[in-house]
Amino acid sequence: MPVEGTWDLSISTPIGKIKAVVELRRQDGVLTGTAHGAGEELPLSDVALAGDRLTWTQAITKPLRLNLVFAVTVDGDTLAGTSKAGRLPASKVTGHRRPDGRPVRTEAARHQPKELP
Repeated sequence: MPVEGTWDLSISTPIGKIKAVVELRRQDGVLTGTAHGAGEELPLSDVALAGDRLTWTQAITKPLRLNLVFAVTVDGDTLAGTSKAGRLPASKVTGHRRPDGRPVRTEAARHQPKELP
């Protein structure tokens, strides 16, 4: 089952819901990804797909410095599972793949002048 694409995530944490975007792609046959959220753009590590189970890790610095471990089940264009940070309780994760596959515009791209037609 392909998981490549841009995914809009909602993570229910003890401090409230956090919205994030994950971009997954294959590079030289290897699944890689980038997470966007809280003003950060971070690479995903240890991205693995086994059947419908997708896992990855990432380090964040906002709102706190945490090492997160994600484990989700992919069902077509939706996913659901958990994100865990050390000894903290697991947070519920849900997500939907963007139907048009449009990527996230980086902060730098947002500030580039637009070309006139």
